[in-house]
Amino acid sequence: MATVLVTGGAGFIGSNLAEALLKQGHRVRVLDNFSTGRKENLIFDETYSSLETVEGDIRDPGVCRKAVQGIEVVFHEAALPSVQQSVEDPSHTHSVNAGGTLNILLAARDEGVKKVVYASSCAIYGDDPVLPKREEMSPSPLSPYALQKYVGERYCQLFHQLYGMQTLSFRYFNIFGPRQDPSSVYSGVIARFITALAEGVPPTVYGDGEQSRDFTYVGHVVRANLLAMSAPRLAGEVINIGCGRRTSLNELLAVLKNILHSQVCPFYQEARIGDVRHSVADIQKARTLLNFSPGEDIETGLKKTVEYFRESGGKKGV
Repeated sequence: MATVLVTGGAGFIGSNLAEALLKQGHRVRVLDNFSTGRKENLIFDETYSSLETVEGDIRDPGVCRKAVQGIEVVFHEAALPSVQQSVEDPSHTHSVNAGGTLNILLAARDEGVKKVVYASSCAIYGDDPVLPKREEMSPSPLSPYALQKYVGERYCQLFHQLYGMQTLSFRYFNIFGPRQDPSSVYSGVIARFITALAEGVPPTVYGDGEQSRDFTYVGHVVRANLLAMSAPRLAGEVINIGCGRRTSLNELLAVLKNILHSQVCPFYQEARIGDVRHSVADIQKARTLLNFSPGEDIETGLKKTVEYFRESGGKKGV
């Protein structure tokens, strides 16, 4: 078993990953400043004695050095994942998403960490009309957030080339699932849709609702990270993680309305700056290099997500 660090480990994806690692018997350290992560997401820490929590900010090099001491594998999930906030305040989001990633890589290099797995984003592809999105396509970021994520990828590749560090960047495609906070401005559209429909409030759709995404259940992402942990030498690879299927927002709402037995109609607003029209992943590289397969279909994942909100105390009336 290994000793691993999950940055942003109290967040949506990070906490699901941390719990899965603990279940496998690994010793897990979580680094989080709890600005968007929630301590309630780590309630499983009473079950596992091998969980350690470090409260701190990845913008602080000293915190990063402390967090990676004695660590074999780093899963770097910490970020400010808001396109809109990056448009409004690119300097702040850059300091976290690009500067914080560099701090983690420097600390990992100096402490002799074997492997760094970085959470990147499909936003890097921008609005290139070619579908599906393949890793060899030229990046075309439409927002500071997307550009910052691409900078992180390039740093990971350079750290492999210059220092021999094993690195891997996962381009996540529209993740949803348990522990996604519907009240957060950073939350994905599915968590907000579930909450609105359960409350009988018209969910807000930006644009005409025909924009589509490769909605991916968080369990798929966790599976990919666990596979990366045991993969052979990682040479700065970039890999899509999605389902390889796209669903429009209108189709998504129809499925959720059926699950929640809702008749509420959405409220359509003007499309947001920086949002892409269509996105779907080509996951052949993940299949080849990691033996990855997505698993459950979107409806199964949505049912699990709705059930989580119901069982976790009735989030916003769900």
